[in-house]
This record gives sequence, C-alpha cells and structure tokens, in this order.
Amino acid sequence: MLDIIIKNGTVIDGTGKKGIVADVGIEKGKIAEIGKIGVSNLVKTIDATGKTVCPGFIDILDHSDNFWTIFTIPRLDSKVFDGVTTIIGGNCGTSLAPVSNQGSIEAMRKWVDIDNVNINWQGTKDFFLELNKKKIGLNFGTLIGHETLRRGLLGDEVRKITEEEVEIIGRMLSDGLQAGAFGLSTGLVFSHAKMTTLNELKFLADILKSSNSYYASHIRGEAEELLPSINETIHIGREMKVSIEISHLKAVGKKYWPDMQRAIDMIDVANEDGVNINFDIYPYDTTGSVLYILLPDWVSNGGRKIMIARLKDLSLREKIINEMKSMNYDYNNIVISICPRLKEAVGRKITDIAVSQEVSIEEAIIELLISANGHVIVFDEGILSEENIKISLRSPYSIIASGDAAYNIEYVRMGELVHPRCFGTFSRVLGKYVREEKILSLEEAIKKMTSLPAQKIGIKDRGILQSGNCADVVIFDQKTIIDKATYSNPYQYSKGIEHVIINGKIVIDNFEHTGELAGKVLKKR
Repeated sequence: MLDIIIKNGTVIDGTGKKGIVADVGIEKGKIAEIGKIGVSNLVKTIDATGKTVCPGFIDILDHSDNFWTIFTIPRLDSKVFDGVTTIIGGNCGTSLAPVSNQGSIEAMRKWVDIDNVNINWQGTKDFFLELNKKKIGLNFGTLIGHETLRRGLLGDEVRKITEEEVEIIGRMLSDGLQAGAFGLSTGLVFSHAKMTTLNELKFLADILKSSNSYYASHIRGEAEELLPSINETIHIGREMKVSIEISHLKAVGKKYWPDMQRAIDMIDVANEDGVNINFDIYPYDTTGSVLYILLPDWVSNGGRKIMIARLKDLSLREKIINEMKSMNYDYNNIVISICPRLKEAVGRKITDIAVSQEVSIEEAIIELLISANGHVIVFDEGILSEENIKISLRSPYSIIASGDAAYNIEYVRMGELVHPRCFGTFSRVLGKYVREEKILSLEEAIKKMTSLPAQKIGIKDRGILQSGNCADVVIFDQKTIIDKATYSNPYQYSKGIEHVIINGKIVIDNFEHTGELAGKVLKKR
C-alpha cells in the first residue's frame, strides 16, 4: 500500500520534458507510480494543485563537510528549505577522508577553525560509518580531495611530488573510490596544490577513468589565468577520457568578464569533440573566499604557521606590501564575512578598516590575518558579471550549485556573515531567472538541478521522477518561489518551498521542518 500520494501537481520529471498534471505515489522510500491514483483515507495525501512537483535538488558543490556544519547542524536546514535533498562534499581539493595525519586535517583550516574539530576516523569507509551513526538531514556523497591526499603525505611542505609519491596518493585515491567516493576534486588555486603538475593530474585522472568516476576542479585561476586553466582542464578530459566538472566557473574582475563567453565557447567545442565536460555556477555576483589568497604566493607556501611567521617578520613586511601593491587588486568591495577570532571585523570593508587604523590596505590585510591566525573569509562584492550569470545559465552544460555550506537561522548568533548562496541558490534561479527574467524555462532549470548533476556524479536512482527511483521530491509554488537571504542578512529561508520528501519521509510539511533526519550516505556503485 502507498505511504504518500501527491495529488494534482504539475509533475516535472527532471529530464527537461514539459510538465504534466499527475499524481505521484510513494511507497517504502521509492516512487511507486505516476499517473491517476485513487485517494485512500489510510494514506498521507498532499494536495499539490497549482504547484510544481519535481525531483529533489542535487547540490553538486557543497561545503557542509569542510565547514563542519554537517555535524554541528545535522538538519542542514538552509539547504532543505531551498529544496535540496542531496549534497556532494569533498570539493575544491578538501575532503574529510582519508585522514592519515595532521596534515590531512590542516587542509580544512582555510574553511573552519580546526581547533574545535574532532575527527575519529581515518579512511573513507570509517568516515561513512561515522556519518551513518550520527544521522544527517540530507543525502550526502563525497569526492576525495586532492589537497587532503597531498597534505596527508607532505604535511606543510609545498613542492612538486616525486613519481613514487604520486603513486602513493594514487593508491589512497583508489581506496577512497573503492569505499564509495564518487571521484576526485582539486583546488589548484590554493597554496598546497599550486605546484601540482599536469602529469600528476593525468596520473590521477587515469585512476578515475578506470572506476568510471569524475574529476571536479577548482581551476588554477579565474582572472587572467582563466582561459589557460580551462584549456588545461579540457586537455585532461580529452587525453584521459575522464568526465570533468569545473567547479563554480566564473570570470573574476571586470577586465576579465569578456573571457567568460570565451571559456564557455571552449567548453562547447570540447563537448562537440567528445569531451565529457560540465561546469557549475551559483547565481550571485559576489564571491566568497579566503583572505590569504590576496597575498603573494610565496608568503602562504608552507602552511598557516609559516605564513603567520612571515607576516610577523618585519624584515619581510616591505617586500610583501610592495608585491601586493604590484598586483593592482581592487580592494574597494572586499567585506569581512567570517573571522572567528576577531568578530568585530565582520561586516566591515577592508578599506574602512585600513582608514580607521591609519595604515595602508595591504598592511591592514596583513595585521588582520595575524590577529585572526590566518582564518578570515571575505566577500568580494560585485566582482562577477550579472550578464555572465545569464550566459552561464543558458549553456546546456551548466549545472546549478551553491558552492557553499548549509546553516540554519539560529547560526546568526555566531556573529558571522555567510554567503546568501547558502540559503537561496536554487530558489533564486527559479524565482529571479526563470519566473521574472525568463532566462531559461522551468523544465530546463530543474534539469540543471536534478538529472544533470545526478548523471555527472553517477547517481543512478535519483534526479528523475520515475517509478523505482528513490523518493526525493520537492513541491513548490512557481508563482511565489524566491530567495530571501541577503549579504547583510543571510539568515533567511527561501520562500515557496511547501514540501520536501527525502527517501520517502516528509522533511518539510507545509513550510515547517518535521525534525526528520532522513538523509543517507550515498556511495558510488
């Protein structure tokens, strides 16, 4: 007998096909049937008349693991209120497994204060067991982080690795894939991965190919390095015959905005030539990143402790400042968003801090990093092009993803400004870019949130509403759905998501969270 019947909704199955008015029956966590279903008093019935019924959204680039909220906020409220039912972690080079030594854990420090983190596992299999014991609010799968592998081997050393060492991290990657990880991610812009060679990446990509796993890359650069970085990534896909996902593709800085169309053109041509390459985007014109990437590369080489020591060394101060000035970076719109050890800085522009301290902007950045022990996350407001967001959304190869972690509205007490994408990514696309601006159709948008990421990841039983698939379902009002989160007040849930069902259990019921922790650990099969 059915457990849930969703009546009279416009069912959009996630494949891009036009929606149809139909009922959806759910039984034992699966989609049992779609069509005309009779009503029974013994079954939970949801009236979806005038509403959209579609697969749960899959966030292919989530950071709830790196920011540790998968443990501290296990309901992961902001994502589920945005219609998300599945998240993929281990992105941008950092994963929570495997943990071979302190170096593996240090890879997380750019995102979270790891002094408050307790890890009681080593391998990916043990990590999954720990997640299952604690229970989670969303389905969770992971990639293996390249920087996590590298730092587990090298610690704080920043150098090219030997052929023997590449083989060691290759075996670590293989172990993670065998345990159920979906692929490998890189964060080539970060200090501990900048010396990664193309040969190292191709060696690891060959391991991915043999297990039919995918490669997600936070590429080497998103300003003047954008097009060469895209070219390198396409080369890996073409030569190694591996599926590619470019993480949060963007052209950073007005000077480089025209390169976004060129990058997408390159991706189009690559796909026409048989390269399996996609990219994900978030629908905001402001980035969120770590402050230390504004330093010359050599300053952060060797890890946080060495970076702080260099910043404190007055004999190096003039050299660091002069090199920062030569970068000609526009600091005017950089706002401190997270700074746990100096919370009074949160919400302030770095230029205002410099004025109040009567120092140069470069010196203000240095002193802030010293005071905060290197853990500062910032917004760079308006550094991305609104037109490029629209260009990206129209591409058949784009996937919609948040690029950030899940929180709840109570997190406001922590005195941090998280990026609004943590709360509103998917609702923003459906409200602003589908309903209001008609950049793409509702069916196309939902495909980019459901079946397309599922296909890229390798999840075979989610992302499409069809009989036999897992019952991850979202019901929303397309006339009202919209994001509410802002940069100054991000702690606001999206509007319009009426019901969310995960693995056949109702998690959002008439806009209210039921308290269900219905998520499962997903493994590649």
